[in-house]
Amino acid sequence: MNSQPCLRTTVLLLAGASATYLALIHPSAVPALLVGIAVITLLHTLLERP
Repeated sequence: MNSQPCLRTTVLLLAGASATYLALIHPSAVPALLVGIAVITLLHTLLERP
């Protein structure tokens, strides 16, 4: 059970970093920081549910 939070944290950080990087490449979409925060928040909420 100790590996689950580690994997979850890794997935959240990877998804947030990827979304931020894509937003930086295409700056006309939205500010990169907000995209990263939104993705991390969404995944955190979805992964928290059983």
